[in-house]
Amino acid sequence: MDGNASNLADLPRGAACASSKTSDTEGPPHPMSTQDREEGSTAGPGSVLRLRKVHMPVTSEGTDSQDDQYDEAHVLLADPPPSSAQENCSEECNNVEEPVQEDEGFMGMAPLLQAHHAMERVEEFVCKVWEGRWRVIPHDVLPDWLKDNDYLLHGHRPPMPSFRACFKSIFRIHTETGNIWTHLLGCVFFLCLGIFYMFRPNMAFIAPVQEKVVFGLFFLGAILCLSFSWLFHTVYCHSEGVSRVFSKLDYSGIALLIMGSFVPWLYYSFYCNPQPCYIYLIIICVLGIASIIVSQWDLFATPQYRGVRAGVFVGLGLSGIIPTLHFVIAEGFLKAATMGQIGWLILMACLYITGAALYAARIPERFFPGKCDIWFHSHQLFHIFVVAGAFVHFHGVSNLQEFRFTVGGGCAAQEVL
Repeated sequence: MDGNASNLADLPRGAACASSKTSDTEGPPHPMSTQDREEGSTAGPGSVLRLRKVHMPVTSEGTDSQDDQYDEAHVLLADPPPSSAQENCSEECNNVEEPVQEDEGFMGMAPLLQAHHAMERVEEFVCKVWEGRWRVIPHDVLPDWLKDNDYLLHGHRPPMPSFRACFKSIFRIHTETGNIWTHLLGCVFFLCLGIFYMFRPNMAFIAPVQEKVVFGLFFLGAILCLSFSWLFHTVYCHSEGVSRVFSKLDYSGIALLIMGSFVPWLYYSFYCNPQPCYIYLIIICVLGIASIIVSQWDLFATPQYRGVRAGVFVGLGLSGIIPTLHFVIAEGFLKAATMGQIGWLILMACLYITGAALYAARIPERFFPGKCDIWFHSHQLFHIFVVAGAFVHFHGVSNLQEFRFTVGGGCAAQEVL
């Protein structure tokens, strides 16, 4: 006891207390605990953490020695009071863990952010379109509903979901520029011509009301056809729904032009024999309405039915062969060719059929892919032939009207055409 007391006196007060407490309560120190104390006195927090992970073996010795060993290990494995370095480390670890949780939340919001950025890009694209900053694109990057002619390789307008941008594109150069202006100018021409003709003095007509109604139907059909056409080619790049609606109007306008063209010719050709005139008018109206109904079919506007479209309208126009043969047989070929203006009628039919054939066969771009992208492709030529055919027909029926005015309103044998 004296030796122990002298040894304890040499130790610091805290260490002496710990040593006395251990010696009084636990007995002689375990060799393992002594080694761990020595290592713990020199090692840092890392070694303490390693000690925490030590698995204590279970032996078959007495319960007293097992409890003593467990108590010793428990004392050694007890958490030491945190130092200032450990406190700083724990704070840094907490600061590191918080961004990780924030990152996990950010990854959860990633789809929403991507959708938001996509909407911003769409809005930016729309703004650029509104400002007229779009550029023409090649055929292979067009959406399917804008792909109509595979032989026009470059110079197409992109989808533009703005009517203002579509109408501003009239003054830009692209594949539809010629299609728009050919029928836009033709529409203005026939509008001015119709106004001039309808306001002519009544003294130039035998039956002013009837004849102005007859010519008015022709001008109405021509103006509607050309108007629907240039409007369709202007706005069909707006969206798929708008393209579908205006394409149906475009095809309906072609049928209206053909129906309106028959009216003045039948009126003057069968002026003194109105019964066949009424029958043929009813037939052409029925066929024209049937063509309009067929053109409302969605697949009718697809590229695969290009030949069907051309065939429907060519067939509608060729239905005039029957009344023409009737007139030639009744009046004779010479009189029909001179006073009946059959030559102008045949020329009109040739122009319409040629334009429809070029449109269906896609000539000349079929033989020169990429060379007729902007000018002189088949659809432009078709438009030119339609305008030329309508003007030729107007010239022919105008000659019929003048002849009828010169011979008077009677229907004597020598005055009949």
